Amino acid sequence: MAKANSDSKAPASAKAKPSPKVSADGRTIRAPLTQNPHAIRDTREKVLEVAIGREVRAFRKKLGITVADLAVATDISLGMLSKIENGITSPSLTTLQALSRALGVPVTAFFRRFEEERSAVFVKAGQGLDVERRGTRAGHQYNLLGHIGSNTSGVVVEPYLITLTENSDVFPTFQHEGMEFLYMLEGEVVYRHGSNLYPMKPGDSLFFDADAPHGPERLTKLPMRYLSIICYPQGSAG
Repeated sequence: MAKANSDSKAPASAKAKPSPKVSADGRTIRAPLTQNPHAIRDTREKVLEVAIGREVRAFRKKLGITVADLAVATDISLGMLSKIENGITSPSLTTLQALSRALGVPVTAFFRRFEEERSAVFVKAGQGLDVERRGTRAGHQYNLLGHIGSNTSGVVVEPYLITLTENSDVFPTFQHEGMEFLYMLEGEVVYRHGSNLYPMKPGDSLFFDADAPHGPERLTKLPMRYLSIICYPQGSAG
């Protein structure tokens, strides 16, 4: 029997990975990034065909029917419907009319998202809206930094700048629907969430389910400022 060639190449899986490059001062040299930071995330978001396709799919799912069911009702092929829903092709007016009859919506309903404006709120420093919330009676100052009600995401987000001073008191029993994110800017606090305590300093953050009792347990260093971002589904009390 012939001996195995000792010079034969090892399997690719057994090859050692190339060692990272190291600079003269011992630091690892990272490979250059290939992503273009100026590239648009998804140019298709603005295309009319994509907007129409999303509406067709949304209306179809609302009725609880499959693509095959819609194909039968409209006499449009499965392949064509798939292309329409994925924004790959531009449907003709005749096709849109057939879809509108089958889905029970006007033709103009397919253009809703394409023409819908997206809101933005800009607040200059110190010009947020002072609002009253449960913690106001404990001396907590709430500065609302923006609010957008009805929107395409289905979620309401409320960003607050909260300030506590020597006149403020602890209040570890907040409880409301949604999620909350805290980011400490100034001062120090021991913050409670449920049965857990979190000592927080500037730069620390806390993200939690707001349905559990939560709030400042001990005001360690005042004045104290932190960002509180609350989000909850549209239509709920917030």
